[in-house]
Amino acid sequence: MVAHASSRRRAFRIALAATLLGALSGPALAQKGGDLSGLWQTETAGSTVRIARCGAGYCGVIAATAGAGLDAQNPDPGLRTRKLVGVQIMQAGTASGEGFEGSLYNPKDGKTYSGSLTPKGPDTVEVAGCVLSVICKRQTWRRLR
Repeated sequence: MVAHASSRRRAFRIALAATLLGALSGPALAQKGGDLSGLWQTETAGSTVRIARCGAGYCGVIAATAGAGLDAQNPDPGLRTRKLVGVQIMQAGTASGEGFEGSLYNPKDGKTYSGSLTPKGPDTVEVAGCVLSVICKRQTWRRLR
């Protein structure tokens, strides 16, 4: 129990430090890449994701999806029948280099990966999900107007 509380305090301190760091570097990134808020089409055109400001970075929620649209691969059996529309799949709250880092949930396999969101232009972002920070899959998303 003590180790659990200690790890919670450590995680809180890390999150707080990341938020403060992001707050200090966020405006510079916003000027360089513009605001990433809006609707984005995934590379495979299987989903539309609504990206919005979330603390010092961005979060992404599924706004539309093709097919049955259920979270069938979720590791929690109780969530496997929920609709994917409205599910947060991206939390990129830490400013890093030219973009933001955080986590990405992939409903296709039900796993959460460390990830990044990097603006590549006013209407293009690169989203990457990584295992062990070495093996990464990248997608280019396009802004919907």
